[in-house]
Amino acid sequence: MQIAEHIRIVDDEGQLLAAAAEEAGVDAKVSTCPGWQVRDLLRHQGAVHRWANSYVAEGLQERHPLEDRSDLDGDALLSWYREGHRQLVDTLTNARTDVDCWAFLPAPSPLAFWARRQAHETTVHRVDAQSALNRATHEEPDPLTPEFAVDGIDELLIGFHARKRSRVRSDVPRTLRVRATDAGADAVWTVRITQDPPAAERGAPDEAECELSGPAARVYLALWNRLPFPDVSGDPALAALWREHSGV
Repeated sequence: MQIAEHIRIVDDEGQLLAAAAEEAGVDAKVSTCPGWQVRDLLRHQGAVHRWANSYVAEGLQERHPLEDRSDLDGDALLSWYREGHRQLVDTLTNARTDVDCWAFLPAPSPLAFWARRQAHETTVHRVDAQSALNRATHEEPDPLTPEFAVDGIDELLIGFHARKRSRVRSDVPRTLRVRATDAGADAVWTVRITQDPPAAERGAPDEAECELSGPAARVYLALWNRLPFPDVSGDPALAALWREHSGV
């Protein structure tokens, strides 16, 4: 996906998040994030948007902590979130393509990294906000395109969980397959789980002990622990290992 597409998604998803949060109210429980209320979600995502914005806008070269705005609540919190979201979208839109700043996953450029990362960060937390809004009605969150979901699966498996901080480990080497059934023959990943960070690649070069499969959007949200796995074949203990240890 292109940078401009990711920025459009940051914009759209951030607005959907705000609308769902406003309708649900800051006291509403976020069913996809046990222990969180909507106010916690807004404080977190608002801080992340400002954090990401600071790297691109200021060209920062080192990691720094997120802002703590636990003092904000109610309408003031929602306004703060919306202001930070708009700043991020404007910064990404107007940034030079060769902007130089810190990033924490491999990418063609820092701008490509931040646009992609914030597109997926904001989308997953939009789903959280809509889960708070739809708790009583059990409505489904707004849909995701297979293309974007595949992009997110790629980022999560090949990027996030390749880092040392991933807790998905096994004393005995295991092989997990992930397959998006509605996104073409190449929408498949093989994840080797060992005592080291998981090593994932596109394709199915080896036999797998367990396969997680289903429509790309559902697999994407399941890997982020927002939905149950659509279909599990093979050893269910490997799916349970992912579910228990893959929180980011």
